Order: sequence, then C-alpha cells, then structure tokens
Amino acid sequence: MSLDRIVQLVHHFETSVAAAASPHDNAPWTADPTLGRELLESMLLVRHLDVAAHTLRASGHGHYTICSTGHEANVVLGRLTGAADPALLHYRSAAIQVERARAIAGHDAVGDIALSLVASADDPMSGGRHKVLGHPALGIIPTTSTIASHLPRAVGVAFAIERKPRLRLGTVSGPRNVSGLGNVSGLGNVSGPSDAARPGAAAQHDAIAVVSMGDASLNHSTAVGALNAAGWVLHQNLKLPLLVVVEDNGLGISTRTPDGWVAARLAAMPHFRVFGADGRDLQAAWQAASDAVAYVRTSRRAAVLHLRTVRLLGHAGSDADSVYRSPAELAALPAQDPVLRAARSLVAGGILSVDAVLAMHHDAAARVATAAAAARTTRHLMTRAAVMTAVAEAVPAALFAGDEVAGSGDAKRTLAQGINAALGEALDSHGDVLIFGEDVAKKGGVYGLTKGLLARGGPARVFNTLLDEQTILGLALGAASMGLLPVPEIQYLAYLHNAEDQLRGEAATMTFFSDGKLRNPMVVRVAGFAYQKGFGGHFHNDNAIAVLRDIPGLIVAVPARGDDAMALLRAAFSLARQAGRIVVIIEPIALYHARDLHEDGDGAFAAPVPTGSAAFGRARLYPSDAGDGANPRSTDALPDALPDDLTIASYGNGLWMSLRVARRLRAVHGLAVRVLDLRWLVPLPLDDVLEHAAATGKLLVVDECRASGGVSEAIATAVLERGQAADAVPVRFARVTAADSFVPLGDAANLVLVSEAEIEAAALKLCGG
Repeated sequence: MSLDRIVQLVHHFETSVAAAASPHDNAPWTADPTLGRELLESMLLVRHLDVAAHTLRASGHGHYTICSTGHEANVVLGRLTGAADPALLHYRSAAIQVERARAIAGHDAVGDIALSLVASADDPMSGGRHKVLGHPALGIIPTTSTIASHLPRAVGVAFAIERKPRLRLGTVSGPRNVSGLGNVSGLGNVSGPSDAARPGAAAQHDAIAVVSMGDASLNHSTAVGALNAAGWVLHQNLKLPLLVVVEDNGLGISTRTPDGWVAARLAAMPHFRVFGADGRDLQAAWQAASDAVAYVRTSRRAAVLHLRTVRLLGHAGSDADSVYRSPAELAALPAQDPVLRAARSLVAGGILSVDAVLAMHHDAAARVATAAAAARTTRHLMTRAAVMTAVAEAVPAALFAGDEVAGSGDAKRTLAQGINAALGEALDSHGDVLIFGEDVAKKGGVYGLTKGLLARGGPARVFNTLLDEQTILGLALGAASMGLLPVPEIQYLAYLHNAEDQLRGEAATMTFFSDGKLRNPMVVRVAGFAYQKGFGGHFHNDNAIAVLRDIPGLIVAVPARGDDAMALLRAAFSLARQAGRIVVIIEPIALYHARDLHEDGDGAFAAPVPTGSAAFGRARLYPSDAGDGANPRSTDALPDALPDDLTIASYGNGLWMSLRVARRLRAVHGLAVRVLDLRWLVPLPLDDVLEHAAATGKLLVVDECRASGGVSEAIATAVLERGQAADAVPVRFARVTAADSFVPLGDAANLVLVSEAEIEAAALKLCGG
C-alpha cells in the first residue's frame, strides 16, 4: 500500500505541475533563481529516494525505513548551515543531508543514502549496520532519534562550541578520529593528527549546532529535559548557539498532536527565540530559517524553528494510516505536497518552465534509480565478526605493557585521595579535560572527591551542572563529539538509571552507527554500591549494575583503594584518549575514606602512589602470604607457586571483606587463601580468574551486587564452560551475593547485603568444612 501511495503521489506531481493555480498555492518565488532551482532539485532527489526505499522494500532488497515525504522543505537548513555546523537530524530530515552535500565537491549523498536503504556494507556511515542519516564530511552526527534521545547531546555540542575556545588549546594529543567533526572553533588540532586532514575541519568562529525533531518527540521527557537545560544555560546569560528545528506534521505515528499545542509549548520555553513558518511553502520556510540561523549565529543564543509540515504517507514501513485518517483527509494530502508547491512557485515566478520542472523531476528519478540499482549489487555484512568490529575495537596492546608496579614511596592515600590525585593529574596533563556534575566545583562533591580541582583547572574546566543526570551525560556526549575529553560525575549509582539511555542508546552506539569512524570518549565517574552506614536507603546504597554490563562496548572498572584508583583512572584516560572508549568508574562510597583493614590504625587499606596504570582487563592478586593484605602482586605470578586451598574473587567492598575473611581462615582454620581483585567488571578478567581457580581447585566469588545481573553469573558460566575441556582441572565453585532486593534503611540493610559471616561460611563449606 505504501508503494502504491508514493507512486500515486509522484504521478500527481507530474500531472499537477502545469495545472491552473489553486487558492492554496504558494506565492511566486521571488528569491534568488539559482537558489530556488537547487533547493527544488534536492527536494526531488529526496522524494525519489523515498520511492526507492519503498521499491527496494517491496522487492526484498530494502528494509524498514521512515520517509521524508512531506518534510522536504527542511532542505533550506542544508543550504543555510554547513559542515562546520554540527547537526543531529530527525529521521525525516534527509533533505538537509542531500543539500549540505552540494557544497562538497564529489560528495554523493544520494548514493550514500541508497546504500543505507539496502544495509550495504559499503554505506560510508554505518557500514550496513543501520539506516541512519549522517556523514563526518557533512558535519552530521548519526543518530536514530527515536525518542528525542539526541537532544541532550545537541545541547552539549552547542555548549562545547562556545566553551572550547576558552580552553585555549594548542595541539593536544588525542584518539584517532574521536570527534569526527573537525575543528569548528578554530583551535587547531585538538583530537589527534588525523583531524586536520578531515573535510569540514575548517575553522569557523560563528559555528552553530543544529538539531531536528518531530512534534511528537517534543513531549518526551528527554526533549523536555534537554530544552530545560538549554533554558537554564541561557538564563545565566551564557552563550549557547543551538538551533532546534521542530518538524510538526501533527502526528506521532497515529496519535494526533492537539491543535496549537506545539506553538503553546514552544512559547512557554524560557529564553528561546521562536521562529515559525509553513513548511509546505518553500519560500516562507527559507525566510524563517534564514532569520533563525542568522539570529543564532550572531546572538550566540538558542532559537527554535517551528516548521509546520505534512505527513503524506504512513508513519513508516507498512503502517496503514487509512486506519486513523479519514478518506477525506487522505484525499486532500496530495494538494499539500511541498515539492509540488515549490515547483509551482518557481513556475509562477518565471524561474522554471513546466517542461524544465518535469525534466528535473525525471533527472532526479533516473539518478536515484541508478544509485539504487548499484546499491542492490553491493556487499553486505556476512559474519558476526564483521558486525562486531564496530562495537568496540580491540584495545592496542601497547597501551598497557604490564601491570602497575610498586608505589613511589609517597604517603599512603585513601580511595578518595587517590581519585582526587588522578583527576588532578588529568587536568594538569591535558587541557581538553572537563570535570563536571552536581556539586563538583566549589563544594568539591558530596564526599570531597573533587576538592581543590576548581582552583587547579579553573571554572571553564571544572564546573557545576543543574541537577539532571540526563543533561550531565548529554553534555559529556556533546563535548566528546567536539573533541574534548569529558569526565562527568553521577552523584549516586541509583541516579544513573534516570539517564542510562544516554549511555546505551547514544554514547555506546556511536561506533556502531558510524562503523567506527566516530567516537565519543569519556570517563564517567559514578559513586555507588552499599554499606554506607546511617545514610539514605536504596537511592544512596544501590547495588544494581546489570544495565552497565549489558551495554556493548562499554568498559566498567571498580577501584577499592587509593593506588588502584590512580592506576585505574590513568588506564581509563588512556582508553578514552588513545582508543576512543567510554569508561565508567564505579567508586565504592563506603571505602572512600577507609584506611584500616583488620584493626583500627593498621592503615592496611591505604596505599602509596603507584608509578603506572592498571593493565586493562587484568585482575590484581593478593597472595595467601600477603600478610595483612596490603601487598598485592601482579597476576602474572605463577598461580601454583603457593600450595593454596582456595581462591576468592571479588571487587569493591567485597574485596575489603574477603581480605579480612582470608586472614581469619588462615589464623583459625589453617587455610591458605589467595584473593583476586577483579577491578574490571567489563570486560571481566576471566583468564586470570580461571587460572587461579585451577591452581587451587576451588573458587568462591564474592559479589556485593545482586544475585541476578551481577558478575557472579558470568564467572560461573565461564567456570562451567572451561570445565568441559578435556584437559580441564576440576574446580569446585560457590558464590555469595546480595539478595535481589532494594537496600533498606538502617540495620535491615544487613539482611540483604553480603556479610563476612556468609563469606566465611561459604569458604569453609567449599573447603570441606
């Protein structure tokens, strides 16, 4: 049905261009003649790309797609903005991409989009993984934009455009092709040696960020939060060169947007200048868009362009809009076609003859047909490995030549002090590092983790945000897209769940949508886990990490003491800067200021400053002869060097408890226990765990998180799978975990969390009583 509808629409265009003017036609085109012709050409190309999308799908070569038909007047933004203006596009904004490509010699946006329609591995954006609008050379960041999830990043991009010049960066070494958008602020090469050679890298002091969305998405909490954050910035008279384009066709799939709602909602947004036009009238759209872009460029403040459009087909794919649109409404749609009206206005203005319009129409059809035919013969992703290469590239071995070595001899530092020192190192070493979040600046964070960093890095690099985790991560995404290295703080692990889609749907998918060409590296700090005494219930004692372990490509680490904090954060910065990775550091709040391990004053859980970084994906060994537990070693030490009885693998608060239990097991029961600090929860150091488990024949996993969705399940699976090998050493396995429960207040928390008594009992049982 969709194919029939768009074919009928094309036929209506051909037969109606020469028809007598109707009362609904637009005024004759009076702007620049060449401009009018070129805009119409791009609109026709997009229309025929939609025809190709339906034709390819009907023939079995194409896939689910959302068409731009009825929204083609957004082409004006493709002319008014360029590759130096980072853009995140709504799925009906293909005309912006096609028109932007006109300014770049040899760039074929039509061919690129045709390749995406058939999920071709030759698609220069996603490499066959998804149908997305975007291209680095055009300054378009790929996004699916299904629920306005791209808006927080757009706010961050606009913020970074203005913030970046204040950092006065010279040449700062960085990851290959991390930002993907070149140097829009004229600051030289801030993202690595390859940036300067990239198209779109020319300096532009008046760059703006552009984001487009549908009217239905305006109601989503993500959009509301992002627009609120933009208003919050503007309220403080800070610069934010952001143009938000609302393409309003009055429908969200089948749900109608109430008449006047979009205009009323936009008018209620503080500090935004609102421009509006009938998107079925190309000349009106051009004038309004020109005014909006000029306002944002010159004032460096945000604006909204409200384009009232029309959806001429169903929502997408096989959606039958005849179910929710009346026959009379459907019959009236072709007369509202913006492509037809644009053509008629050019004819009425004497710019083009009817024959010239039809010639352009047939040329566009032929060009798209050729591109679609070529796309059908291209290669596709054929193996799991081919798909996975864009999830996360392998970390270069040279980044981590080995585990950290002995400390430097400085005074011992707690976990909090180690984190603070590592962040200070990063600020001093790299001018592109930004540290931000709730309360991180003058106060220094709830627990003092960022104390002194404001004075060290200055207010342009260390600053507070509004209290919205979605905005915090969106700001990080925008800054990372512009070649900076953000270090956002999420104040508590439970608060991350308010905004986890910014990591899952936006941050982690960037390499997937761009075939590894674009990245948004960052180091996200999250205060987390339980065991805080006298504080706050489940929101301040959250032990749910499943969502982080489930995101492809994300790296998750947990330091437990000061030396590990410095080593892991150094590794995290290397992973972000050199490999473009997203690293989440979960910091055990209850261990922030812990110095003692066994007795008051023993100082066994504080440690001197390490001289290196932590080897990526490697555990840290506390051998059975480590005495008070203050002397961990490299896991490269031979696991059978000691005749030990048991291996305990843990992390965070579990490590602290396991070391205490290991000492008692030796003293009371004569059991020699080696303890592994996993440290890296994604990817887990499974080889280290299995090697040491095989050496003792017994493995106890102490997982302070919930029984479901924690790391113990993955380790148990690995032990089971390794045990199927013919030469496998038998390993007895047990685990101690928290309950699948929220954490209650007070002493009741002990009823659902892991305890030392449970660890000791499980260890004794595993060792035969």
